[in-house]
Amino acid sequence: MTNQQKIGNFIKTLREKKGLTQKNFAELLSTSQSAVARMEAGRQNFTAKELERVGLALDTKLISIDESIDFRIEGGKKLHGSVETNYSKNGAMGLICASLLNSGKTVLHNIPRIEEVSRLLEILQAIGVSVRWADHHSLEMIPPKRFKHAGPMHESVSRIRSSIMLIGPLVHRLNNFSFAHSGGCKMGSRTIEAHRSALEVFGVKIITKNDRYEVSSSNKLHPGRVVMYESSDTATENMLMAAALVPGKTVIEFSSPNYQAQEVCFFLEKCGVKIIGIGTPTLEVHGIACIDRPIEYWNSEDPIESMMFISAAITTGSKLTVKKCPIDFLKLELLKLKKMGLRFTQTSEYFSKNGRTKLVDIKIFPSKLRALPDKIHAQPYPGINTDNLPFFVPIATQSSGTTLIHDWMWENRAIYFTELNRLGANITLADPHRVFINGPTPLKPAQVVCPPALRPAVIILIAMLAAPGVSILRNVYSIKRGYEEVAERLNKLGAKIQIIRDF
Repeated sequence: MTNQQKIGNFIKTLREKKGLTQKNFAELLSTSQSAVARMEAGRQNFTAKELERVGLALDTKLISIDESIDFRIEGGKKLHGSVETNYSKNGAMGLICASLLNSGKTVLHNIPRIEEVSRLLEILQAIGVSVRWADHHSLEMIPPKRFKHAGPMHESVSRIRSSIMLIGPLVHRLNNFSFAHSGGCKMGSRTIEAHRSALEVFGVKIITKNDRYEVSSSNKLHPGRVVMYESSDTATENMLMAAALVPGKTVIEFSSPNYQAQEVCFFLEKCGVKIIGIGTPTLEVHGIACIDRPIEYWNSEDPIESMMFISAAITTGSKLTVKKCPIDFLKLELLKLKKMGLRFTQTSEYFSKNGRTKLVDIKIFPSKLRALPDKIHAQPYPGINTDNLPFFVPIATQSSGTTLIHDWMWENRAIYFTELNRLGANITLADPHRVFINGPTPLKPAQVVCPPALRPAVIILIAMLAAPGVSILRNVYSIKRGYEEVAERLNKLGAKIQIIRDF
């Protein structure tokens, strides 16, 4: 197969995973359907500019050297030893956005060096913020005297969903601005109604255009009582940031009590904002007129990464200790696994450097698992985290019986779970939200292109770790968005992953 054919086949795979017909894709590219067919058949020479345009349409950057990376995995190896949970991706994104509320210097420690953080920092620099890595995981940010109106239309806005959280702080800096449509994982349709309807309570108006949102607000925002349209993590964080600089009491009902929202609450408290009800669905925020002082804060560890290592240990039948696990956000996941037959121990609780998040060390032992008699599904905290739900998929492939996993929150994400069938799993798609997994099944090696969604991409990696033989995971940018040096860290535990840079 020629390089042109490889590129064409890759583009076709991404298009189909996004649910686009050739006609739909042609319209996005402002070209003809026959041109798309020619492109996918490998009969077209691509310029760098053309590949960039195709990548933007598919929300996958195709020509960055740093992102053109594959993993070659020699599976069937047992993991061993211990690993520390890294710092929270979602916590970091909320904290970086919240730093815009401070007119003084903010220093954030324990910020992961991942692609999603890099994209957000590009946006901050575009609006005029001075950004500097003080050391490997510490960020120093100083806001400008005047924010740049063109910044919220930066191309990186369309690449990360969490960029939507910039609206909450920016309404205090810019009365009127355009904000590009935000992007991120491709798992179905996601609207901004939870953000829009809540921000309207403060006096903010958002109008949707074809390629942007038009955001406007009065000179004086006012507090109020907000009932969230849905219990959304990012929308709750947006409301917290909006309410923080609105003097008076704002009540947010049906808010998300999830770990990233709590992290923003802890940060705002350090800034002098009083918040009552942290960890519950009802928050009472007592906003202040100004935050203008040096702020230093430590981001906590990532419960989703803890769950990733737990899932990898279980799926590979390994004995592994996962340290610094945020236990309040893993309790139900561990209970389900215990009912499935998992043997594990955990230490006494201790605190993260933020002084608020409780951590434990969890030791996983090889166990004979059985399917639960009822479905496994996500719920708002304190239920199973929606980002943790996919990690039950590779576990279920090694469990005796039939497991029903119901991913009701996202259209189409469950479709990606069936990619494990290429590795020998027995997964039946019931509908775009539900899969039946029959196990246990021996996993086998395969070559798979990473889905354009973070967690589904990682569960393919986990399955490949358990599949004896050589597997290739193509274009791992989706994984690099959320995990720092994951291959290197897994290799230290006994995995054998070779990083292949194809340029």
